[in-house]
Amino acid sequence: MSSTAGAPPRGLAQRLLGLHSWLVYAFFYVPIVLLIVLSFNDNRVVDAWTGASLRWYSDMVGNRPIIGAVRNSLVVALFSTLIATVLGTAAALAIERFRFRWRQAFDGLLYLPVIIPDVTMAVMLLLLFVQAFELVQAITGARFGFGITTITLSHVTFSISCVAIVVQARLAAMDHLLEEAAADLYADRWQTFRRITLPLIMPGVLAGGLLALTLSLDDVVITSFVAGPGSTTLPVYVFGLVRRSVTPLINAVSTVMLVASMLLVLASLLLQRHRT
Repeated sequence: MSSTAGAPPRGLAQRLLGLHSWLVYAFFYVPIVLLIVLSFNDNRVVDAWTGASLRWYSDMVGNRPIIGAVRNSLVVALFSTLIATVLGTAAALAIERFRFRWRQAFDGLLYLPVIIPDVTMAVMLLLLFVQAFELVQAITGARFGFGITTITLSHVTFSISCVAIVVQARLAAMDHLLEEAAADLYADRWQTFRRITLPLIMPGVLAGGLLALTLSLDDVVITSFVAGPGSTTLPVYVFGLVRRSVTPLINAVSTVMLVASMLLVLASLLLQRHRT
């Protein structure tokens, strides 16, 4: 059959699509490559290349504020991920394996932290903590302030949804007949969960946990609203440096954060594809 009159040749269309794909990839990844290259610049002026050096990585390791911010980020990410993984997995199990009133509404509410803008959630959490602190002070007389605890609780709020969504998808793909077979063999619910359900959904649980860890390590907006003195995390610290001046030190710190985030996301994707 002859081609339609006026239509571009098929080879030309494929080449144009290929060029478009390369332009999209360049738009996404050229700034990342540029960031990594400039982090090795020996000159303090970012756009003046004078030679390759590991000077800024050495300064980063010896910078006490940066090390303190890294420590705060790791503490917050570790505890928020552990709490969110447990609660998110429990929420996914409740939705997929049980029938109760308002189940659909509860399922829809799990997606709200993912949809709500970060600024809106940050303001809500700020008001919540302020009111909670005032209530506790009125009842007990004790005074509480913003710090690592408030940051951790804030990260738990948006991490639970991410974990629940990933685990829920894993549960939906799992054959429920395996659990029924375990019940036929006189296994109680706890034995069925420990020996059948949990091993099968473990890749999803780990993937959701790694995703929550990545989001916690990268969060800036919510953390900046609920942080207190001495609780600055690494993304918030880098954001503060950028507002003053851009130096290769910022590029070095951003490169380390970028590599860590990419490794965590890659591990999460690999775990989601894993089948037991």
